[in-house]
Amino acid sequence: MTQINVLLIEDDPMVREVNRQFIEKVAGFNVIGQASNGVEGIDKIRTLRPDLVFMDIFMPEQDGITTLRKIRELKIPVDVITVTAANDMETVKQVLHLGVFDYIMKPFSFERVQGTLENYIRFKQQMQTERELTQGELDQLFHYHSGEGKAVGAIEEKTEKSLPKGFNRATLEKVVHYLQTVDGASAEDVASGVGIARVTARRYLDFLEKQKEITMDVHYGGIGRPINYYFSKE
Repeated sequence: MTQINVLLIEDDPMVREVNRQFIEKVAGFNVIGQASNGVEGIDKIRTLRPDLVFMDIFMPEQDGITTLRKIRELKIPVDVITVTAANDMETVKQVLHLGVFDYIMKPFSFERVQGTLENYIRFKQQMQTERELTQGELDQLFHYHSGEGKAVGAIEEKTEKSLPKGFNRATLEKVVHYLQTVDGASAEDVASGVGIARVTARRYLDFLEKQKEITMDVHYGGIGRPINYYFSKE
């Protein structure tokens, strides 16, 4: 497949540079331009015609949601991955309704970016075919498009018959997906990121650790008791 050209839209110069380095570490991707807000971003999308836009949500002058709406109103044929600290359900709903390829929450690891970009390449390759697709191929396309990682599917298969009473499959998936987007998190971090009580987060994390789907490490701070940190294996 030919090279994927990417436009970065991010107001923080340091974050923009980290994003550029992450993207260009993945084979087949090249950052062809950068913008510090949505207004500048729309102009550069029109002139540079990127394949993919890697965009923040919270920006001055014109935020990411407004920019996404304008991209869709103008019928610009470009795919978008949002990268943001926003984790509230209303923002998530608005972004997903506007048809993003993936939604990555800050802070994130290189592995998380690498995973979604590799999924994007597979998505583009499938979309370029002129033959008819099977249901299995369509299912794969939509799973990639929604940003669901391979680990979630594997955990579903392994724990389908062993999910404890009172556990919710959707909550389990959210916990797994959150851990895939960060480089380690405490039960309190997971509770805040997923939107559940800390005691609930700990129950799900303990279950996943016992299933050997995640790992746990004890971190010792200067004052107070040690804190358990949990890590995705992906």
